[in-house]
Amino acid sequence: MAGLGRRWQEYIESMFSRSIQGLLDALPSQCMVCRAWPSQSICEACVNRFAQPRTRCQTCALVVPAGVRQCGECIRNPPPLDSCLAAVSYDFPWINLILGYKFHQQPGRASAFALLLRSTPWVEPALDAASLLLPVPLSRARLQTRGYNQALLLARQLAPGKAEHRLLLRIRDTAPQSSLKRAQRLDSLRHVFAVDPLLHQRVRGARLVLVDDVMTSGATLYAAAHALRAAGAAHITALVIARTE
Repeated sequence: MAGLGRRWQEYIESMFSRSIQGLLDALPSQCMVCRAWPSQSICEACVNRFAQPRTRCQTCALVVPAGVRQCGECIRNPPPLDSCLAAVSYDFPWINLILGYKFHQQPGRASAFALLLRSTPWVEPALDAASLLLPVPLSRARLQTRGYNQALLLARQLAPGKAEHRLLLRIRDTAPQSSLKRAQRLDSLRHVFAVDPLLHQRVRGARLVLVDDVMTSGATLYAAAHALRAAGAAHITALVIARTE
């Protein structure tokens, strides 16, 4: 009964949050990039200028030459992802916008980033086909400091009925990944993630979408994907706002 009560409370909180966000989205706003007013949170001119689709590796989202499906690294060392989609490259003007979203208490940007992702080729089909959207979980200390998980907010904006934050668990804290080299990142994230034993049946044979804000080396997403593969996931797509080059 306690579990049912908790889920009902989470549902009410989620509905209230979406209602408030819907009201905010209906109000005139200012473009986060060029400051045009009144405008969408990211205006059409800025999307056309800074968010044009690029040819990317289908399994790690690195920019590749036209006609190339996978980068050399993914051919040599296939990642545990079936697909990886990124809206933009992690450069101007997206760096500052994402940093504000993560570190400067601007969670309201989730709706703008979700809209940007939905306009990215192949994202809508991936969302439609997915059984669940799983945000990459934060460490407990980082969640307490920040007050919210930016990946969870994004997942709820993308597909509120499919976002599930209790299934994929972070069972060990690590140093901030931005401070580590790629080999150190891969090593530090071994056995960091696990699937809740009580929810294993929801993973077996499922099509899943992993959601995060930025992909750098891929170590975090790959570690999470390995845990989901071990639990029997049939198909895993990673979805990020930005990919470093």
